[in-house]
Amino acid sequence: MNLLQRPSPNQDDRGGAGVDMLVLHYTGMTSGAAALARLCDPAAKVSAHYAIDEDGTVHALVPEARRAWHAGVSFWAGARDINSRSIGIELVNPGHEFGYRAFPETQIVALITLGREILTRHSIAPWRVLGHSDVAPLRKEDPGELFPWARLAEAGIGLWPAQAADPGAHAVAGLLAHYGYDPDAPPDKLVTAFQRHFRPSRVDGMADAETRQVLWGLIALYDAAKGESI
Repeated sequence: MNLLQRPSPNQDDRGGAGVDMLVLHYTGMTSGAAALARLCDPAAKVSAHYAIDEDGTVHALVPEARRAWHAGVSFWAGARDINSRSIGIELVNPGHEFGYRAFPETQIVALITLGREILTRHSIAPWRVLGHSDVAPLRKEDPGELFPWARLAEAGIGLWPAQAADPGAHAVAGLLAHYGYDPDAPPDKLVTAFQRHFRPSRVDGMADAETRQVLWGLIALYDAAKGESI
């Protein structure tokens, strides 16, 4: 892994919070250089711990012991200050606004290497490896439906479910909240965020039978891993 130091001034103290989340983003800008410039610009007031270019180069921006400013207004499993408890990684990609495209193999290999290292340093459960759109479904789409979540899960980073029996449409909101999504967000926004992560073949905000089956499979996997049930 090619690691370069590119310190960002946009950081502060975690306030004693422990790291228990990994949040993945795309940069959503026209180039990697533009993204790095913004992540290091004091006026932008935004940063991440790492940025990974499309050629696999990893830029270290903020020390893991410090709080990077990457999640913004967000929520997961009752927590709203996601920045204080997470590591943030930006993947260089133009995003939906500037020509969203698949993430290159070299970039994903670097992410897997870095992700495994982060997981050895911090107590981050697989179900707390998330996308920006998971924790901010009203505002964000990244890293989006082209991101290879299944590939990461195969490498030991995150969860990837098999389909299970359909729990019925009435159960969707409760199951999403059980997993950690914001129960106060509009249901279609939550379903869209869930689909971007776990059912990317069609992202339409509709809780169809396949979406419900994947969701129930995820909950079964999650509960088994935690030793719980709903």
